[in-house]
Amino acid sequence: MDSSAWLLVSDIDDTLTGDERALGELLKLVEAGKFRLVFNSSRPRKSVRRTLAEFPGVAPGSMITAMGTEMMVDGEIVMGWEERFAGWERALVEDVVLPLGGVPHAAEYQTRYKASFAVEGAERQSAVREAILASGQEARVIISGQSDVDVMPVGAGKGEATLYLAEFLGVDVAQQLLVAGDSGNDLAMFEDCPRGILVGNARSELREAARPESSYQASAHHAAGVLEGLRYWEVLQSENNPSNEQ
Repeated sequence: MDSSAWLLVSDIDDTLTGDERALGELLKLVEAGKFRLVFNSSRPRKSVRRTLAEFPGVAPGSMITAMGTEMMVDGEIVMGWEERFAGWERALVEDVVLPLGGVPHAAEYQTRYKASFAVEGAERQSAVREAILASGQEARVIISGQSDVDVMPVGAGKGEATLYLAEFLGVDVAQQLLVAGDSGNDLAMFEDCPRGILVGNARSELREAARPESSYQASAHHAAGVLEGLRYWEVLQSENNPSNEQ
């Protein structure tokens, strides 16, 4: 298969970032047309753009942001994706979470269709999840790290958005799509997509939940781990087996 046909959908923070040399190598491969890269972040679009402005040679035209509730292709918002969440009542989520001790994340991490909180303790997190599901508001709750709780409409999410975007771009999901991540909020990508790369610094919450038959656990950390995974999945030539050139 022509390697340029591959689409890599990757988380940013601690997946691509953390190793500038390896990230530079990966971005040069993208620029050379070895594969296409789409960023998939839990952070909103504006925040992601500020980060990508620091990446050399990156034109952040295609991205999934705000935990799979925002989408852009070639610099244009994909309205067909975001319009499906119209009518979601975000205020109802705050009415449930705040009395249970949830502390809203900074305003820059909040959007119309993603409400983000710090909720300490597994017992309180479970109570928040149960209360939201019982509220009548159709919502999806993602818990990751020590205290991160993200709430969004049903049908949103990093995995669902990845599949939608791949099909929007005409990518053969079964043959040409792979994902990369490091934390529990990336799990939906690994559940919904046929190939995944767990970077060496991936949290146990993702390592333990991702399907081993479709997820490669890299030894290297950050972007170096992504490069390792790209060689494992034969998107890039393996250093140990030159015959794997795609």
